[in-house]
Amino acid sequence: MVQAKTWILAKHFDGFPKDSDFELKVEELPAPRDGEVLLEALFLSVDPYMRPFSKFRMNEGDVMIGTQVAKVIQSNNPGFSVGSHVIGRCGWRSHTVSDGKDLVPVMAGWPQDVSLSLALGAIGMPGLTALYGIEEVLGLQKGETLLVNAAAGAVGSVVGQLAKIKGCKVVGSAGSDAKVAFLKELGFDEAFNYKTVGSMEEALKKASPDGYDCFFENVGGPFSSVAIQQMKNFGRIAVCGSISTYNDTTPQTGPFPHFTMIFKQLKMEGFMQSRWEHKHPESLKRLMGWFKEGKLQCREHVTRGFEKMPAAFMGILQGKNIGKAVVAV
Repeated sequence: MVQAKTWILAKHFDGFPKDSDFELKVEELPAPRDGEVLLEALFLSVDPYMRPFSKFRMNEGDVMIGTQVAKVIQSNNPGFSVGSHVIGRCGWRSHTVSDGKDLVPVMAGWPQDVSLSLALGAIGMPGLTALYGIEEVLGLQKGETLLVNAAAGAVGSVVGQLAKIKGCKVVGSAGSDAKVAFLKELGFDEAFNYKTVGSMEEALKKASPDGYDCFFENVGGPFSSVAIQQMKNFGRIAVCGSISTYNDTTPQTGPFPHFTMIFKQLKMEGFMQSRWEHKHPESLKRLMGWFKEGKLQCREHVTRGFEKMPAAFMGILQGKNIGKAVVAV
């Protein structure tokens, strides 16, 4: 029998997560039965969505939700050979027995010199989120101006690069000077540190005096209220996240954007990448193609050790990462 380490949600988060909200447990896993496989986690993802999703997708005592890249170490399922690699929504577990229904093989032809951790980042869910937000929601066109906040994160950094590939002007906002420097390395036309600018409104006007055709929204809160005022007529807003509100104990209120949205005839749409799941195989090939061509850079923030899962998760909520945050087992 194999011992599996798991991180449990011991207590629902009240405000910002605390160490005491998590509990590390060890359990004995049975041998896989017919149709089942035994997985060993190699890389685990930590993502901001886990914070709000825990409210309505989890009960206290559940294994923390999340995705991982895992290796098949035992198999009684002809669809998954021993030694193959899969992406699975197994949660924060070091080992998992699975019937294979929720497993997706790592993309065929994955280059041996490319870390499989990228299947959790730019060549995975965050990359797909960026791609669909730009193409399916915003309909971004060559020559347009795009604003993206949390621009140095897993999604935002890909958003900016894909917009440059499409021939657009890109303005990014991030929370440190090091992150702003990273955005410049990626080819962003303008980037600023929202924590140090005297006026958010003036920073946005300086970066693009004519306003913004598209806004890829990851943050919410006051940033959103100011940015909406800077949109051009018929501007489009893709709402991907609202990380500034995830740890609030009292919901934020106003100002409310309705008049501006009416007057400028703006379009705002929330989305999740799973809506276009039927496009994933082809979309992942496109992302890998840009990566191979050197058009898509993939910065990672790697934490080593399964025991550090809570610290890595809390770190992304504090903005400590540049690029995609992953935990290497």
